[in-house]
Amino acid sequence: QVQLVESGGGLVQAGGSLTLSCAASGSIFSINAMGWYRQAPGKQRELVAISASSTNYVDSVKGRFTISRDNAKNTVSLQMNSLKPEDTAVYYCNAVIKTGWGLSAKGFWGQGTQVTVSS
Repeated sequence: QVQLVESGGGLVQAGGSLTLSCAASGSIFSINAMGWYRQAPGKQRELVAISASSTNYVDSVKGRFTISRDNAKNTVSLQMNSLKPEDTAVYYCNAVIKTGWGLSAKGFWGQGTQVTVSS
């Protein structure tokens, strides 16, 4: 089995910064992609940033958030700067992982971490 453990959420004032971290462990053969999603109350979960063969961001965070991935450690982090109240959400780590040779890659989720930005 695969586990994704997140850390780093919290409460911050608008304009502040937070860094989220996620570590994948367990039966990992290879990782195709790692990224971050978020879900605000009453809204659908959306992709924030992903690191695969390339790096992509949702338009609303471009220039403010930076995703970093350490392939050797199976970790991914999200540096969030210039935070806005509209960034408030539960942030979820996601990884697309092969658990064995010849197996299809599957998506795995972390438990989520709350980020609250006060105005």
